[in-house]
Amino acid sequence: MKFQLMITCLGDVLRPEAGKATVRLLRELGHEIEFPEAQTCCGQPMFNSGFADLAREQAKHTIGVFDGDLPVVVPSGSCAAMVKVEYPHLLHDDKEWHARATDLAQRTYELSDLLVNKLQVVDVGARFAGSIAYHFACHLRLLNQTDEVVKLIENIDGATYMPLNRQDQCCGFGGSFSVRYPEISGRMVNDKAQCITATGADLVVSTDAGCLMNVGGRLRRLGDSVAVMHLAELLMRR
Repeated sequence: MKFQLMITCLGDVLRPEAGKATVRLLRELGHEIEFPEAQTCCGQPMFNSGFADLAREQAKHTIGVFDGDLPVVVPSGSCAAMVKVEYPHLLHDDKEWHARATDLAQRTYELSDLLVNKLQVVDVGARFAGSIAYHFACHLRLLNQTDEVVKLIENIDGATYMPLNRQDQCCGFGGSFSVRYPEISGRMVNDKAQCITATGADLVVSTDAGCLMNVGGRLRRLGDSVAVMHLAELLMRR
């Protein structure tokens, strides 16, 4: 199959390794990847901050960039949720754009969703000699995803999956939430970091660059040596 990659703005700026790993992984599985260079932000920061008109304009730009019939893979649950759930909602009153938003939503996949549910792949040949904890990013709920990442981890050669207490509790990032409510956000990520430390895992993995930035930063400030890695990077370990 041929896919288009939506890198996401946080992925592009803060975690380009995740985008590169996504491309390498899908190529190893025999697929082709296109990268539309006109893509920018999906508009989620504006949407979450209440600027619906600006978010609509950004949504229209993204829909135009990914026009066509190719499936789109997103190494981010939050951006995938923005496209799949919020775009049709934002453009509901415009018949033409709503139809285009719905079309893009139906062919957009978060990475673990694509692998496990679309491609029916749980073993990608990854190897990791150590224990792995998993932070379930909030927006995966909007996508009705459950244990896709766990299935992928459990099929990594040499890896031991370590259940995380309050696994699906938000890490406190939430994009602009962490800026508007820093005290609440700080307490949330502190709790998440303590849950990760308690597992004794060598590595914590997640699907979103924002979560990884937030959790990784807190772990470093606490002096914890646990590694932090995007799912795509982990699945490319050989």
